[in-house]
Formats: sequence, C-alpha cells, structure tokens
Amino acid sequence: QQHSAIAFEGYERDTYLVKSELPRFGSGEAKGIILESVRGDDLYILVDVCNYSLTYSLSGQVNHMSPDDHFQNLKRIIAAVAGKARRITVIMPFLYESRQHRRTGRESLDCALALQELVNMGVENIITFDAHDPRIQNAIPLHGFETVQPSYQFIKNLLRNQPDLQIDKDHLMVISPDEGGMGRAIYLANNLGVGMFYKRRDYSTIVDGRNPIVAHEFLGTDVKGKDMIIIDDMISSGDSMLEVAQLLKARGARKIFMCATFGLFTNGLSKFDKGFEEGM
Repeated sequence: QQHSAIAFEGYERDTYLVKSELPRFGSGEAKGIILESVRGDDLYILVDVCNYSLTYSLSGQVNHMSPDDHFQNLKRIIAAVAGKARRITVIMPFLYESRQHRRTGRESLDCALALQELVNMGVENIITFDAHDPRIQNAIPLHGFETVQPSYQFIKNLLRNQPDLQIDKDHLMVISPDEGGMGRAIYLANNLGVGMFYKRRDYSTIVDGRNPIVAHEFLGTDVKGKDMIIIDDMISSGDSMLEVAQLLKARGARKIFMCATFGLFTNGLSKFDKGFEEGM
C-alpha cells in the first residue's frame, strides 16, 4: 500500500532494532555507544539481568556478567541517549534486585534505589513480569510500572500438557511455597475455585541469607489423592519447591506441577531430575 510519505516519515524502516555497542577497557570499565540517531524516538530498552552467559575480560581474567553489570550497562545506554529520545521504556523481564524489596534492620533497599535511579535518568515506563513484590512500585509513584502476570500462560500450558486435569476443589489445590507469594496462589485458587496451603518462616534468624522454614500450614481440605499446583515467581535453588513437594507426597498428594515465572536453577537441575525420577 502506498502511504502519504509525510505521515509515515521516520516510522517505516527496515528494522526497529537500534545498533548499539558496549565495549570494555582492559580494566573492565566500559562505555555505552548508540550508533544511530534516536532523536525524538520512543525507545524500548530490553535487558535480561540474569543472563550470566555473557563474558568480558577483566585484567586478563574472564568475568561473567552479573545482574549488577547488566544494570550498569542499561544505565550506560540511557546515558548515551543523552535525553534526545522522546520517551524511554525499560523492559526488564526479571526485575533487578526484586528480592531485596524491603528493609529489615540496617540493610540496603536495592530494588527501590534502582527504580528511582532509572526514573531520575529519564525513564518513563518500566515493564516487568511477576515482580517479587509489586508494592515496590510505591518507590516511583509518578511513573509507569507494569508487572505482567503469567497466570493464564501457566494454566494454558498445564491443560495443554495434562488434558485430563480436573479443575475443581475435590481434585486440585494451589500452593505457595511461602507467604510472600500468597497473592499469586490466592489469585489462581480463587479463579479455579480450589484450595491452598503455605509455609511459615522464622523471621528472627537468617541462614544462608534466608529465613528458615518452621512449618507448613494448610488452609483448606485434605490433600490426599489431589493434584497440586505449586506456584512461585522464581525457582532459584529450588529447595523450597522441592521441600513442599516432598511434604505433599508424604501427605498422599497425587500429581505435582510446579509453575514458576523464572526458572533460574542457580544450583543446577540435578535435584529436580532426581525428584522427577523418584516420582516426587
């Protein structure tokens, strides 16, 4: 179709990917470069802070990119734009520092700091998926913050892979590994009309940076013979999910399905393979 050339000036292009570079010096320091004009454009910057597969040289050593490195690179690209874009939207599937979302005692509030840093640099909107705690948006109340919920994708793929799944309170329960993720479980359980259960932690002590689990509390009916959906925003080491699965099996649960937005598997997959082989 022929369009009026003036109306579509600057909109029609072969690619909407902007060429950029992030070269590093031998000291490991870096700079962000944008290789074409972005003046007056709506920019969308996509960053995966959990991608540790990228490497760079640091004084002759190979260094893997950490979330801090990715976040710093994001700021470098925003700095290279130098305020010339019309509007900047950052798409960050896994929200940087989202697990450090609240303060207990003398500690840093990294997620709130990161969000404020971005908006202070001129970012208009931040889009993420299943934020560990959506209330973190209170740190930037005058700017756009979207946390996209993947509940529909979970259920769609569950039904696609388990067509015989019976969705009613006599055959299915939804479970959150901890009370922090109760909102997800409540949302899903209420939509499906099924029961739920959670784990109680000891907040007075910290072991390996986490509050240890004291007990697993049931809300609702017996789990015997029922299918279980364990839902969380991420599988990090996966210990808490496997622990819940084990307890459910001990109480006579039938099939167990794990739904997580982010499969980080920071300690590898061997524990999950073993659990799968053992029928857990």
